Amino acid sequence: MSYNLAMKIANIAELKNRLSEFLGYVERGEEVEVRKRNLPIARLVPLETRRPNETRLGCGRGTVQAKVELTQPLIPGRDWEMLR
Repeated sequence: MSYNLAMKIANIAELKNRLSEFLGYVERGEEVEVRKRNLPIARLVPLETRRPNETRLGCGRGTVQAKVELTQPLIPGRDWEMLR
């Protein structure tokens, strides 16, 4: 098994085109150096503490009330250009 210990390096255009791939490296604990015209300008590093996603589906159920009929248009029919 081989592991590339060298830091990943990406110029801005390459980072833009392959952002998901580079974020995958960061997610796995690697660092990515961002360069502009081959001069280092930033470094993407993993966060120190990673919390699990605690979002529960339906946790906001019943917290919103609609005061109007949601299927009716907000603009009166006489103002619609397409109906003229």
